[in-house]
Amino acid sequence: MASIKQNLAPPSLPNFRNLGVQLRILVLANLALAAAAFAKSSGYADGWQTLAADSMLAQPVIIASLLLLAAVNPVFSRLPYAAGAILVLLLELGLTGALYQLTRGPWADATMGPERPLIFAAAVTLLALGYFHLRIRALSPAVSEARLQALQTRIRPHFLFNSLNAVLSLIRSDPKRAEAALEDLADLFRALMADHRKLVPLAQEVELCRRYLDLEQLRLGERLQVEWHLESMPEDALIPPLVLQPLIENAVYHGVEPSLEPGVIRIEIRLSGKQIKATLRNPYHGENRHPAGNRMALDNIRERLSLHFDAEASLRTAVHDGGYEVRIVLPYPTREVA
Repeated sequence: MASIKQNLAPPSLPNFRNLGVQLRILVLANLALAAAAFAKSSGYADGWQTLAADSMLAQPVIIASLLLLAAVNPVFSRLPYAAGAILVLLLELGLTGALYQLTRGPWADATMGPERPLIFAAAVTLLALGYFHLRIRALSPAVSEARLQALQTRIRPHFLFNSLNAVLSLIRSDPKRAEAALEDLADLFRALMADHRKLVPLAQEVELCRRYLDLEQLRLGERLQVEWHLESMPEDALIPPLVLQPLIENAVYHGVEPSLEPGVIRIEIRLSGKQIKATLRNPYHGENRHPAGNRMALDNIRERLSLHFDAEASLRTAVHDGGYEVRIVLPYPTREVA
């Protein structure tokens, strides 16, 4: 059996145009600045004075760095990780040196030669690169895929056997529908076994969900009712694969199956400004019905959203008016981000 380590994503630089990434860089740089200021000061009060003086010189470099990295970000996505990291370091050193020359008077007043700001810029750049490298590995799809596989190991045989039984019941009475169901089943499992590290078009994920629901409709019949609201959905938007399908699977498993009455699953996906907002709603039957698997799927999706979009994506759940809702907010990228 292949090791899960073989599924580790290759290292990559973060998307420097992502708001969450920019905020993390800003925080890291200022924490490093504060640590350096207090380390070279003789006391608490002196440390704050040193930090204030150093900040006046360092903040323009930090802000200019964020703007420069965002502008050059498309180049990083086309380079190997090592080459991209070296380019980031060279850009930061070049920018720091250039700003040192432009602000030579203030630097001289601080009795600081070019070595200290260059060393500080190199140290902060390496610290940030190391932090993002460790963060991406911590949120690596290998971790998410392992959890997703654990969830699917429990659900997949149940779903597979029910789907096959439904297909067998149709072979004689409706062979065309049985053939279509087998094609849907093959497409679904092909998607489950695919590489989950790349973003896919939103329209492709929705089509996968439709095929899954068609299969569930075979065995649940009129008990499963689905309302699609996709009028303003941007089909070309890119999202992580298997974000919507596990949520819809949970909606069927937790919201429709436990009751003998018909249950409605409502799916709305729309574009709001530069964000994609998806809301999935299903009947709610209380916390005692299979809560563990539901939490595992939600945690898995949160990790993958964080991996791809950082702070620009969110997943929230709510219970009200007898229904369980999952609300997802995503940025609207139409091409693969770094």
